[in-house]
Amino acid sequence: MNVYMTEVEQAPPAHVHEPHGDGLGSRLNWLRAGVLGANDGIMSVAGLVVGVAGATSDRIAILMAGIAGLVAGALSMAGGEYVSVSTQRDTERAMLRLEKHELKTMPEAEERELAEIYERKGLSPQLAAEVARELTVKDALRAHAEAELGIDPDDLTSPWQAAGASFVSFAIGAALPVLAIILPPEPWRLWSCGLSVAAGLVLTGFVSARLGNAGRGRAVLRNVAVGALTMLLTYSVGALFGTTLH
Repeated sequence: MNVYMTEVEQAPPAHVHEPHGDGLGSRLNWLRAGVLGANDGIMSVAGLVVGVAGATSDRIAILMAGIAGLVAGALSMAGGEYVSVSTQRDTERAMLRLEKHELKTMPEAEERELAEIYERKGLSPQLAAEVARELTVKDALRAHAEAELGIDPDDLTSPWQAAGASFVSFAIGAALPVLAIILPPEPWRLWSCGLSVAAGLVLTGFVSARLGNAGRGRAVLRNVAVGALTMLLTYSVGALFGTTLH
């Protein structure tokens, strides 16, 4: 036994480069949501300020439009995320209450159901029954919540955290085009905004593709192309209305 333990302790851990901590999936989801929120902020507010810049060269008008878009977009994102996550959390709590009731009223049937889940995952009937029995003794609700419902009872998503993360990520992304079009002199505004937005979209496209294990080049190109088209169309609309009004 001592020899075995020594060999195990000396052996290098498998897949040391892969994180396996609790809550990893949740953290990745938050990071992905943050990146997408920043991407939305960059793209939507860039379209807004470029559109206004097409209609007028008034720095204050462009700044006010950008700030209004930033605040309105961030609040909209936060509100939508709060409602969505609150609904999800209420649903998860209802499912956990139902599971707790079933465990209390029909424990044998629930244990058989848990064993069947592990059988479908490839365990033999005998081993599946043994695993289900041991997990039920240790923490029946957690075992069923994770295996049957895909829920961690101790890690339900907070709607306030989701709303806050969406607000901050959108606001940070939206600040980029606002600053890029306001700070430079008038002849350089559109170029500065366009290049800054393109750089921001390259970054968000690269990170989101990496988090999703997707092709990075295609994701970046698609992201930048959509952003460029958005700015081109909104600038054209702004220029058209600006000419009409004048």
